[in-house]
Amino acid sequence: MATLLEMAAEIVAAHASTTTMSKEELVSELGELYQALSSLEKGEAIAAETEEAPAAPAVSRKKAFGKDKVICMICGKEMKTLARHLKTSHDMKPGEYRKQFDIPRTQPLAARAYSESRRQMAVDRGLGENLAKARAAKKAKKK
Repeated sequence: MATLLEMAAEIVAAHASTTTMSKEELVSELGELYQALSSLEKGEAIAAETEEAPAAPAVSRKKAFGKDKVICMICGKEMKTLARHLKTSHDMKPGEYRKQFDIPRTQPLAARAYSESRRQMAVDRGLGENLAKARAAKKAKKK
């Protein structure tokens, strides 16, 4: 049978293969996982971490929303959009995130460059014109 350390290493390696992690994060996760497995083997309860809202955000709101990236104020990870990250990593809805960090509804949770490129792609494809035509056709059909 594999030792606890080997099992913990395999689990962390599997996690690291799908998630970008720094050296410190790898070492930290390995230690935490080893402690949890050790506690389970001894029949002890695992010390559950309470996920309370942090006292201070990882970055300031001004730094969090940049031109080419947005930074999660909970964990500090950089990405183009926050919505999916919030759901998968923090089990949180965008509205809850906005409320927790007092972010106005007018502030998009996506990088400005990303939003602009998506807007330009929609303009290039004529999506606004197609929508207007579809609405006009629906209105004419109703009458």
